[in-house]
Amino acid sequence: MIAIALDDEPFALEVIRSHASKVSFIELKAVFTDAFKAMEYMRREQVDLLFLDIKMPDISGIEFLHSLNKKPLVVFTTAYSEHAVTSFELDAVDYLLKPFSLPRFVKACNKVQELYDARNKNNSVSYVFLKTGYEQVKVNFDDIYYLEAAGNYVNFVMKDRSLLSRMTFGELESLLPEAKFIRIHRSYVAAIDHIDRIERHQVHINGKTIPVGESYMDRLKISNR
Repeated sequence: MIAIALDDEPFALEVIRSHASKVSFIELKAVFTDAFKAMEYMRREQVDLLFLDIKMPDISGIEFLHSLNKKPLVVFTTAYSEHAVTSFELDAVDYLLKPFSLPRFVKACNKVQELYDARNKNNSVSYVFLKTGYEQVKVNFDDIYYLEAAGNYVNFVMKDRSLLSRMTFGELESLLPEAKFIRIHRSYVAAIDHIDRIERHQVHINGKTIPVGESYMDRLKISNR
């Protein structure tokens, strides 16, 4: 897995470089203290994983992430804990609070690897089995219009039916093929092929209007190109 790191502190980058060298499935190809040089690199090269500081001069890590057309898996690395909720709203895989130990870094990398493997596997699978009640129901990805969080459950909405399955949105996203579905809100995932119309704060699917969260707007524009 190809990774890069962006942090305005050289010492923090050295820590990441040292820890990453001990993780066999992570290849740290480049590190940057300059966000704009990192941005240029990501336009030219494949990057699967980004270790990203949040508080930086000129542009914050969150602003940097919003600026990317194609977003890699992200692990935030920061000395400040107040951005944890925002980072997970942006679907960061993990949030490392400085100074972090090698075991904690490895744990984050393992989470990344599991998600990376699940996404690659699911891109070649056309269906999923959902547990609903006491049975497992086969659902084709192409039949799903959108998915809605409902407490501890997720509602799978299709043309002529819906199914409620007990799972978190994090578990849900590991099941879905990345090429077919897009997170548009804290509580909604949309099937890209079934989006009829996109507006600034909402999308329309089969006559249903679904809100688009502020932090998900850039991602939605990418899928519409």
